[in-house]
Amino acid sequence: MTNDVGAVVASGDDDARGWSARLGWAFGLIADDPAARAAALAHLDTARQNTWDALDRSNELWQLTLPLGTEEQYQESAFKRAREEYDDVRRYCLPDGLWEGASGVGIKSWPGLPYALLFLEWEARYPQEWTEHAKAWGTKQALIRRVAVPDHHEAVREKLTRLVEIVVERAYRCKDREYVRVARAVDSDDLRRRLGKAVHSDNPWARLHAGYLLWLLDRPEVPNTRHVWRAWLASVSGGRSALTTPRR
Repeated sequence: MTNDVGAVVASGDDDARGWSARLGWAFGLIADDPAARAAALAHLDTARQNTWDALDRSNELWQLTLPLGTEEQYQESAFKRAREEYDDVRRYCLPDGLWEGASGVGIKSWPGLPYALLFLEWEARYPQEWTEHAKAWGTKQALIRRVAVPDHHEAVREKLTRLVEIVVERAYRCKDREYVRVARAVDSDDLRRRLGKAVHSDNPWARLHAGYLLWLLDRPEVPNTRHVWRAWLASVSGGRSALTTPRR
């Protein structure tokens, strides 16, 4: 599967090969082919089970070595190996593999960026599968906040723009409000055109969410808070009667 974002980030970066070796399979999670997604989900389930098994072994040895005292316990060879095994195994799994932030490396040059975007796209396009196999609201929020910066490469900007478009077209899901940060970071005529189309669509969620987002884009100084959302909603004729007010 071609990954334009990965090609951009990986260029000249040896570490990108390691990410690909560990998590390259995960692009199957966003494949259009149901068989490819099913294979990737099976791979993920195995990786998660391996992670849980490694954690169980580490916890078991932690209990067994408690009598040694803290300093001696963490130097005990079997416990040390078990912790190292757990740290390694979870890097092959989602969302655990995304928790390895590159210290001192900006998001735009981070080799993990394609996999962060993959995780967010998976949640956006296949929310039920994401929820069943790798639900992690905190990780979703942290990744959205991290990628919401200006001056991304064109391929990344397009990916982020598309994510905003997908999210405004659906019923609100936990942490979706964080995408306001992304929209502000990648604001463009193209994004506003897509949002304008959503405002005039037959989808009541899209009309509501896109309208609010366009209003915020015109007011960069206004914070995206529950109070602001409710005040805007109350000001929109028919806003409350169109559908149940989503929690922000």
